Amino acid sequence: MPAPPEGLDASPWRRRGGYLVLVALAACQVWALYLYAPGQGPNPGHVDKLVHVALFAVPVALAVALRLRWVVTLLVLHALVSEPLQGLLTRQREADVWDTVADGIGIVIGVAVARRFRTGGDRLPTESTS
Repeated sequence: MPAPPEGLDASPWRRRGGYLVLVALAACQVWALYLYAPGQGPNPGHVDKLVHVALFAVPVALAVALRLRWVVTLLVLHALVSEPLQGLLTRQREADVWDTVADGIGIVIGVAVARRFRTGGDRLPTESTS
């Protein structure tokens, strides 16, 4: 008998829920990168870099968990073009190479976290009784 699917592949409802969350995360990403105007809220130090890491780490981790490589590819491409697009399409934003670096770090973290959980890295080792 074949092994049951792991992770988010376990049930169609979980998979659909994952898709919905991914769409919501994409909407948050678009808002944060293109629609949010700096100065609308507190921004102490370089907290925006942590926001960039999270904006890419979370959707990439979910896309890897859902086994959607094409979404991961789109997110990598978006990370590369989002800063130049901000400089071209918005008046209140400017391109920052360090934001692109933070996006890339988020992508690496997202892939690493998803792979660790998918391979059972979240489980404690079992004791063997001899």
